Amino acid sequence: MTPFDPGPAGGATVVAAGDRWTLVFIRELPHPREKVWSALTDPHRLDRWAPFAAGRDLSQTGDVTLTMVDGPDRTDTPATVRRAEPPAVLEYTWGGDLLRWDLDQTPGGTRLTLRHTIADRDAAPMYAAGWHLCVAVLARLLDGDPVGVIRGRDAMAHGWEDLRVAYEKSV
Repeated sequence: MTPFDPGPAGGATVVAAGDRWTLVFIRELPHPREKVWSALTDPHRLDRWAPFAAGRDLSQTGDVTLTMVDGPDRTDTPATVRRAEPPAVLEYTWGGDLLRWDLDQTPGGTRLTLRHTIADRDAAPMYAAGWHLCVAVLARLLDGDPVGVIRGRDAMAHGWEDLRVAYEKSV
């Protein structure tokens, strides 16, 4: 297994969204959209890279429970899948937030764009650092070189604080 290096902060911006804020986070993945879509929607694959476990497949609209996992702690959060257009658009609520994943086919694979709409602008660097780590883990999973899920307190041992500080300066 290759040592895990999440890479430097980058590829994120924050834009106003009415009275809220949207973190826009973009990554290029050298995999077809269908493979990325499966990792975003299949609960068994989500549990290997995402900050939460999903109570069901996210490829169908409707209510679902997303369970935040932080070591032994579990926190259930209500969510609703609002749009599921395989393999291009996935949109769901996560508590009071809205997440929209756009998967655009590129010559080299897929451009993944996450739009995470939040109420507190000051929280954007924390979310950017968290998604940075999660998507780096996702990339390794898709590459067939998984490193294991990194979320919650475990993220601190993998550069989360340095990433948060870097995103504080850039978003």
